[in-house]
This record gives sequence, C-alpha cells and structure tokens, in this order.
Amino acid sequence: MTGLGASPASAVDPVIDNKALLANPVAPDGSKITKAEIKDGRNIRLHVYSAAMDKTIPVDVLRPADASVPRPVLYLLNGAGGGEDQASWNAKTDALTFLSDKDVNVVQPIGGKWSYYTDWIKDDPTLGRNKWTTFFTEELPPLVDGALGTNGVNAISGLSTSGTTVLALPIAKPGLYKAAAAYSGCAQTSDPVGSEFVKLTVETWGGGNTDNMWGPQGSAEWVKNDPYVNAEGLRGVDLYISTGTGLPGQYDTLNGEYALPGAYGLANQLLIGGVIEAGTNFCTHNLQNKLNELGIPATFNFRPTGTHSWGYWNDDLHQSWPVLARGLGL
Repeated sequence: MTGLGASPASAVDPVIDNKALLANPVAPDGSKITKAEIKDGRNIRLHVYSAAMDKTIPVDVLRPADASVPRPVLYLLNGAGGGEDQASWNAKTDALTFLSDKDVNVVQPIGGKWSYYTDWIKDDPTLGRNKWTTFFTEELPPLVDGALGTNGVNAISGLSTSGTTVLALPIAKPGLYKAAAAYSGCAQTSDPVGSEFVKLTVETWGGGNTDNMWGPQGSAEWVKNDPYVNAEGLRGVDLYISTGTGLPGQYDTLNGEYALPGAYGLANQLLIGGVIEAGTNFCTHNLQNKLNELGIPATFNFRPTGTHSWGYWNDDLHQSWPVLARGLGL
C-alpha cells in the first residue's frame, strides 16, 4: 500500500506511521485497499479495489478521536449522485463535525451515482457495472475492519435513494448492520408506485436502464430487492425512518444555508422536491403499517412540513443518532 509513509510490504504491518491503519487486508474475493491518504487530521481517503465491479472506489473515513480501542463503524451513504457532485453529506451538512466527537469510524464511499447502490444484473451502457450490494456486504466491511481495527459492529444511514438502500442491505446480509437510519427514502420498489419512482431516478435523471438493473418491472429481482416486501428481514435491526410531507418548511427559503442556487432554485425545491417528498411520505406510512403488522419496532419521524432537501436530512442525522448509537453499542 502506498501514499502515507508506508512501512515495508507486509500483510500485517501498519501501513501508516501514526497507526491510522492497522493492517493491509484483502477481502475473500480479492478486493483490497490499493492506497491510503491522510487528507487532514483524522480524515483518511482509502482507495478500495472492488473485484465485483473491477474498479477502484474512493472511500472517505473519519477516525474517532480515541482509536486506542476497537470502535464500531457507521456507513454514511450519499443520495442519487453518489457523493460525486456537490449534493453530498460533506458539502451540504455538518455531518462530520457532528460525528467528530462520537466513538465511531465514519465511512463514506464515493461513487455509484444513479445506481441505487444495488447489484445490477447487467452492465449498463451509461452507468457501467454496478455491484454495490456485494461491495457493501462482502467486499468493503472486511477491508474496513482489518484496516481500522474495528470491533466489527456496523450501522448504516442514507437519504433519498440511499434511504431505500440502507433498508435493503440489512436484509441482504442479516446481522451485518445492527442499526439503519433512512431519511426520505421509499422502501417499496416493486409495486407500480415504487417502481415508477425507481425508473424516474435511474432512467430520467441518470440515463440508465432499469432493465439492466433488475430486469423488467415486476420481475423476481424487483421483488427480491424490495425492503417493504421483505420487511421481515429487518427484525432485530434498530431502525430510524423519517420523511417530510412535501409542504414548505423552515429550510425552503429563497436564501440561506440550504437554499438551492439560481433563479429557479426555490421553485425547484418547492415543486420537484415537494412532489418527491410527498411520495416518500406515502411510502414511509406504508412501511410503518407493514412493520406494525409484523411487530417490528422502529422509530418513525413524520415531519409535518419539509421538502426533499438537505436541511431536513442534516436534522435527521442528529435526531437519529440515539437509535444508531444504540445499535452500535455506544
């Protein structure tokens, strides 16, 4: 491994002089960390080769202030843009500042725009090869655990499209994630309403083809990847699930920290963001009913106002922390 004053090549020797990384692990399928860089202070960027996708993924890590004992991991997922644009936790929120005094490693993969962070059944001409379920369940966790010396306890949180993903991943790999927080996501992906929401994101905005993602609408793959249909798999996971209504709220303003730029910024936030959030509100009420029927406890936050935008997700991260911390054993 290179880039940070690497010690002599070894699979077990520390690769960073200050012990920020403890080992040079390899995942069972051959995925590995190819480079590590200290960005500043406790912020590290890992370059992780995914064998499933045959490409290298940047992964940003915030180490806890006290890493003298093994700590858990919070996987923090970005939305539809995959953190590759300015619509990211780092650019739009105080997430890292808020989490900086918590005894947790914060891990943010960068990439996967418009992919729903799922395994696609075919390569897509526009969006390429996407095997994100494999990445988040089989490849990345053992690399993070080995490199950072974690205690093996994980939680995951995400917004918008990733608000679907963070509910699907604990179902895909039971026991891997002890807590999940979903902000403004839609759990139902295989029914006519939910599948149209997926198509809007992947095809209209992202330019991909959902036939390459899960096959024809209504196929077995769509059902397999639907957290609402497979909600029994969430039993035992500490859950925080939130949504607004789509009605204008405190962060839907012409100016301010969370205002969208440009002449039509506010109009887009109110109209497009309002419609999307109304849809996630519908999905989230349905999920609440499903979990109640199954007797699976969850913390729901139905905000009386708010569009599909960052100010509300920043608040959600803060408000979900007690649930995440409980799952992480903190």
